[in-house]
Amino acid sequence: MKFLKIAIFFIGLSTFAQGKVGAVDIDYILSNMPELTSVQKELDTYGKQLDTDLNKKVTEYKRLAEEYKTGEATFTAEQKKAKQTALLTLENDIQKFQQNGSQLMEIKKQEALKPLYQKIGVALETVAKAQNYTQVMQTSQDMVYLDPNYDLTVPIIQELGITITPEMEGK
Repeated sequence: MKFLKIAIFFIGLSTFAQGKVGAVDIDYILSNMPELTSVQKELDTYGKQLDTDLNKKVTEYKRLAEEYKTGEATFTAEQKKAKQTALLTLENDIQKFQQNGSQLMEIKKQEALKPLYQKIGVALETVAKAQNYTQVMQTSQDMVYLDPNYDLTVPIIQELGITITPEMEGK
């Protein structure tokens, strides 16, 4: 039984040793995709719409607060309570809108970038299969060394048909 475990261990080790492992910088590829410009414009437009919606709520709140201040002396108890409730509700709505704004932007960003990531994924798969890679890892700041021969970033960029100019290389 012990021999069987050792044999399986060496078979697994030799299988792993036969695998070809590469790396790719997805963020660099994404930053050089021409489609990123339209995604950024879409996100800017969405952000401006969120700002406009927030400003409308703030303007309405200010209007209601001013209306309450000027008419407070003439309001009945019921009217005061109704106006205070409306102000409190609108204030809470503004706070929730502010809190959710960054989450809404992140969701919109993920939705907008999803097709680009899918496109990169298809190109990565094509390049990895063509060059017989069994595993591809994403580069990160934690990576200490990467042999340029195993960096698939440039072949993937070429597969996507993106031309890198000298100005872009500095990014």
